[in-house]
Amino acid sequence: MPGERKTRSARMPALPPEPAARNYGPRNIAGLLAPVLRPVFRRRAPAASSLLADWPHLAGPNLAAQASPVKFAGGTLTLACTGPVAMELQLAAPQLIAHLNLALGSAMVERLRFVQAAPRPPATPPAQPPRRDIAPPPGLPAGALGEALARLYQGLKTRG
Repeated sequence: MPGERKTRSARMPALPPEPAARNYGPRNIAGLLAPVLRPVFRRRAPAASSLLADWPHLAGPNLAAQASPVKFAGGTLTLACTGPVAMELQLAAPQLIAHLNLALGSAMVERLRFVQAAPRPPATPPAQPPRRDIAPPPGLPAGALGEALARLYQGLKTRG
């Protein structure tokens, strides 16, 4: 009717629906890691990072000493090496590509590109400090047990 007043409930907007109940149960780890790792893997594929990280193992000791990987993008592996080595590797490129793809398990490497630079030396573990002999404490039993305890004592004292 034209002269009737509207009720208060008709003027108020509808309340938003309640959010769904949150599930606090165990979740799949792949679902949790995917949003975090997706941007990282867009920049560098995991297989490409394994190619760069495991270069000495994949290439072998001779090639790893002559060339080192600099970049891998779009199927092109860029290797840093000296000029004469680049010529030699360019001639052996088909065999090298086949060897790397076989070691990686898929046809990732399609082309090789060479940049003239001295290859990075392979990472070597730090040199161990010279071992000094420490006299075992007195009163150890004789025999194999005493020798084992003396070695244990020596190891504990040289570590700390």
